[in-house]
Amino acid sequence: MRSCHSCNIRVLVAIACGLLTGVILGLGIWRLAVRIQRGVSTSVSSTPIQFCRNGGTWQNGRCICTEEWKGLRCTIANFCENSTYMDFTFDRIPVGRYGPSLQTCPAGTVNAGNPRATRLCNVSEYGEIELQNAMIGSCTENLQTLETQIKDITTESKSISAEAQILTSDASKLTPENITSATRVTGQIFNKSRGAESQAKRVAITTVSQILDASEDVFQRAAEIDSENSFSTLIEQMESYSFSLGDETVVEPNLAIQSVTRGSDSGSSVLFSVQKGSSGSLVSGETSVNKTADRLNPDGQTELQILLNTGENKDSCGFVVYQNNKLFQSKAFTATSNFSQKIVSGKINTNGQAPDVSVQMVFNPTYDRREFQLHSYACVYWNFSTKDWDTHGCQKDENSAGFLGCRCNHTTNFAVLMTFKKDYQYPESLDILSNIGCALSIAGLALTIMFQIVTRKIRKTSVTWVLVSLCTSMLIFNLLFVFGIENSNKNLISDSDISVNPNNNEIPVRDTTDTPNPSCTAIAALLHYFLLVTFTWNGLSATQLYFLLIRTMKPLPRHFILIISLVGWGVPAIVVGVTVGVIYAQSGNKSYWELDYRQEEICWLAIPRSDNFVKSPFLWSFIVPVTIILITNIAIFITITVKVLWKNNQNLTSTKKVSSLKKILSTLSIAVVFGITWILAYAMLINNDDIRIVFSYIFCLFNTTQGLQIFILYTVRTKVFQSKASKVLKSLSSSFDGVNPLPSMTPLRLRVRMYNMLRVIPSLNERFRLLEPSGMTEETSLSESDQAKSSTQ
Repeated sequence: MRSCHSCNIRVLVAIACGLLTGVILGLGIWRLAVRIQRGVSTSVSSTPIQFCRNGGTWQNGRCICTEEWKGLRCTIANFCENSTYMDFTFDRIPVGRYGPSLQTCPAGTVNAGNPRATRLCNVSEYGEIELQNAMIGSCTENLQTLETQIKDITTESKSISAEAQILTSDASKLTPENITSATRVTGQIFNKSRGAESQAKRVAITTVSQILDASEDVFQRAAEIDSENSFSTLIEQMESYSFSLGDETVVEPNLAIQSVTRGSDSGSSVLFSVQKGSSGSLVSGETSVNKTADRLNPDGQTELQILLNTGENKDSCGFVVYQNNKLFQSKAFTATSNFSQKIVSGKINTNGQAPDVSVQMVFNPTYDRREFQLHSYACVYWNFSTKDWDTHGCQKDENSAGFLGCRCNHTTNFAVLMTFKKDYQYPESLDILSNIGCALSIAGLALTIMFQIVTRKIRKTSVTWVLVSLCTSMLIFNLLFVFGIENSNKNLISDSDISVNPNNNEIPVRDTTDTPNPSCTAIAALLHYFLLVTFTWNGLSATQLYFLLIRTMKPLPRHFILIISLVGWGVPAIVVGVTVGVIYAQSGNKSYWELDYRQEEICWLAIPRSDNFVKSPFLWSFIVPVTIILITNIAIFITITVKVLWKNNQNLTSTKKVSSLKKILSTLSIAVVFGITWILAYAMLINNDDIRIVFSYIFCLFNTTQGLQIFILYTVRTKVFQSKASKVLKSLSSSFDGVNPLPSMTPLRLRVRMYNMLRVIPSLNERFRLLEPSGMTEETSLSESDQAKSSTQ
């Protein structure tokens, strides 16, 4: 009878585990099928990724091509092929660019490592792409030595300008010192009082355009060491130069200059327009001038327009367009993105500020509307006195058709400073599979903690504190994950309307804005902490078992429990605290530091960008320590499995009868408490979507139910739990059958089998109680005496 009750318990447990596994696997397969079906239906209706060819990207309904290609699908060549000139060879050169030679100045020269020549790829008057003759530089000159020759610009302007152009042809090699030297040299070439030749000034425009290809970081550091205000000097000199070209236009990839002469037949306004191109660079033919226009008339292809109202003044005027704002280094506004921030200058050739002159402008900014939405903007001008942006005399002007309108009562360099809000794709709430797994884990962990604490004196085991600490950290992490992983910002209503209130024209702090959420940041930090605690206790569990099973003849170190407690709960706190502190300090105490630590989509650590992966906090504060722990745990797991669990002792007859199922269960018990299943997370990094999805569901299956696995392997399988469960089942059976239950006693067969299980491995005797944390000395003695009595009879 007792044997039947014991069998019933095991059958019930097996059935329950089988049903649970079947349900979870079924839900996983169903979820995978739905996801694949959604992917198939979506891919059919979406825009083909390969529509834009040769590196082009699809943005806002059209292909944005690289400089080397143009056309509707970026299939028309816009470059000169590889070429040679004299002893110099050149790679492919985009139209409108100077290409550096592959031959560089030898080591030991002043200009070591820089190209010895450059060659222009241009379009002829007949529309054909052709190469110009190469310009050969000197290896004995660099930008710093050219600075010392400024006094000779009057007589040597062509050679100095040509050398500066060659030395700046490779923007990736420019240093902050190179930037300041180049701006000083070109600024003096444009200086009218220096009397430089017109050809030297034309080449200097190319030099400025090449400089603007340097990185934003280099420009920021150059501005810090620029003691002579060379940036402002260059901007002012180019404004003056824009009056001297007649009606000619000079267009370089990052710079365009337009002069306009006016006569008695000219109107009271001049309209200057820049059209959108197929690439992110300025191209000849995209600018136009209308001397008789009286109002703005933008269309769908207009990127910016400026209407210069001159009144009765008929003096010539000039326009300068900068492709980016790198020469305008602001302390009030920080640009962190690569959105188009064109600057346009409109000015009349007259002394001082003309009293009746005003400007109207419209801007059509270029940005990816699938990922960002325009939040707000400000109409500003560059104040040469403060060396920063200012709003005095400028206000917003309401405009239709999606353009940003501005109106100013003076002329200078104008811009629209825009702030964008990222259109975050917040994930849906946890699905049924994750909810079921986490709910079962939470329940299992809570029961395991209570069982371990209540029965600690009965079981007399040395691993209770380690297991309780592991379950506690895992329980808190699961609760935070279920109730706090979602960002409450997902429920905020997005306001897509842009304010054009003329009285609200404040300069934004940066070009992207986010809604702060300190509670989400706190949840992310707690998730970070408790997951690190969980992995740390996984490692400490492995360490303890290593001492108990492998180094059985040596006692545990003194104060072992105290030491591992300090390590398990203290080290992760230090890691999280240092990480948050460093990120906060590096952000300069600014409000947007939170997104350097966490994501906006969910309250978890920020995923590093591909260009900044090595410096990311996610790598050093999570991936690296977790990887070290997992590698250590795997090594200990393999050692224990080979040397202890699966090693048969031929001298013990009991070990010969141990089934493979028991060995598998013992191995699984250690694998679960060591966190070995987390290695599946690395398989989710595979670039193949199909494989990654499969491993995602396997990972979800094993790790969301980790708490349930611990409950089954470390609570349900114990003799104490089985004894209590047997009593409960007997009581329930008696209450239903109306039969008085017999005195409760653990069945003889069950106790003998459990005793033999513990005697399978010699090194487990009296020491290892984690795989079967239930060995009561009293019950074991009772089993032996009962067995002896039965043998004598």
